Amino acid sequence: MTDLGGSAQSWSLVAFCSVVTLTLLLCILTGPDRDDLEEFYTGYRTLSPLRNGLAVAGDYISAATVLTIGGVIALCGYDGVVLALSTLLSLLLLMFLLAEPLHNTGRFTMGDALSRRVPGRAVRITACVVTLVSLIPMMIVQLAGVGQLLAFILGFSDRAMQTGCIAGAGILMISYAALGGMRGTALIQIIKTVMLLGSGLVVAVLILATFGWYPGTLVDTAAQRSGAGQAFLQYGLQFADGPYPGLDMVSTQVAIVLGGACLPHVTMRMYTVGNARQVRRTMSWAVSSVALFMLVITVIGLGATALVGRERITAADPHGSTAYLLGARAVFGPDVSRAESLVFSTVTTAIFLTLLASVAGMTLACANSLAHDVAASRHRGMPALREMTLARAGALLVGVPVVLLAALAQHRSLQPLATLSFCMGASALAPALVYSLFWRRFSKSGLLSTLIGGSVAVLALMPGTRLVSGSPASAFPEADLNWFPFTTTALVSVPVGFACGWLATILSGRRSARRARERYASIEQVLLAGPPQRRPSWSDNH
Repeated sequence: MTDLGGSAQSWSLVAFCSVVTLTLLLCILTGPDRDDLEEFYTGYRTLSPLRNGLAVAGDYISAATVLTIGGVIALCGYDGVVLALSTLLSLLLLMFLLAEPLHNTGRFTMGDALSRRVPGRAVRITACVVTLVSLIPMMIVQLAGVGQLLAFILGFSDRAMQTGCIAGAGILMISYAALGGMRGTALIQIIKTVMLLGSGLVVAVLILATFGWYPGTLVDTAAQRSGAGQAFLQYGLQFADGPYPGLDMVSTQVAIVLGGACLPHVTMRMYTVGNARQVRRTMSWAVSSVALFMLVITVIGLGATALVGRERITAADPHGSTAYLLGARAVFGPDVSRAESLVFSTVTTAIFLTLLASVAGMTLACANSLAHDVAASRHRGMPALREMTLARAGALLVGVPVVLLAALAQHRSLQPLATLSFCMGASALAPALVYSLFWRRFSKSGLLSTLIGGSVAVLALMPGTRLVSGSPASAFPEADLNWFPFTTTALVSVPVGFACGWLATILSGRRSARRARERYASIEQVLLAGPPQRRPSWSDNH
């Protein structure tokens, strides 16, 4: 319960309905108006750097980011701040290492970027499978959060109501992806980013004003009310229950930094601008927006602990996922005015839209990969209308099982699923992209081995972590299958992914190495510098 009273809950419900209606209408209006693949997949690469940068920031500031990082900051202090900085570092990695090469080599999907270096339908199908396995768990987490969020804000606890909310959000998710295409989903991300940043800044300013504009007072008060004392201000509190807290923390940061930069719904945004200069400007806007939000969420998370206390935060949710909302509510005090109710309603609506926008972007990435990498690669010269129809059907094919799984999993801890997505990105996609873009000798067998080996390592290790079983906060607290000593698999699975690609390439022989080098030489200029720029027509006469 939010303790805001019936008036504020009514405000929130009206705001939810209004935003859903408006965004769905805008998504339809800005969606593709003809059967053109470039328009559906990339919006004709006409998104301005500002708009595309806000959309990239929206992909990074997912509901898992807001709720999970806010909760870790509120409960674990220093560890949560490091987690926020790791998210920003992930975006910087994408900006400086991968963004321009991905823009130069990719067209529509992750499979395009990989097959540009190593052609073949096997590469595309494997890339599609890894895309699905890396994004569907995160989609389940986001969609299951809709029912929990509305139950918390509007004050109902009936499971049928929560399941109904998940089903309704799933219908919206599929509609956004199928009807809006790239431009429609980008618009939803932009609106969500602006609302989230604007409302968060207001709450953060109010929290700082409550503590006399002195951050030290805020931090000290949060440490006192955290129940952990000075440990709140030191590393390792989040992993104190594990046997190796230091290594566990490193493993988590590796998963976030590498995984966040390589997830397919983020990398597909690199294909929606016209040239390398716009890519750089896009990433500058994205980094600025994410950096500002990480500062905001740090203030709100610490404010939640300082104003509410650890006991109330864990009583609402053991993982602290409602800390962001509790901090936003507590800063207004016991008596809430109409204006304050409106501000809080904006905060809750922004988080609700965050859930929908994040899942819509992931649904679009999965649907595009199914249509373009699997179906279109089998039938060369497939008409644009048929491929677009398949992409829209793919949104339905992916969305329906995700809704069912989210409804079944909504009352369990979903942190293992979110962790699985990041570990898949770090262990399979990151090695594949780095090798494909920068290693001349990298072969087809090396690429397939990297994608498959990294994925298998994650899927084999993940069931043995403490997130799945062996602790009261795990997904299956009644079971005890805990044999892997870390919370995430990255410390082992990332080296396995890189090693599989290296070993398979080395063993593929000299002939394969020669072909790989020749292929790399043929695309090196495009890969590193982009296609050659056409000289202005007037220069031909001088």
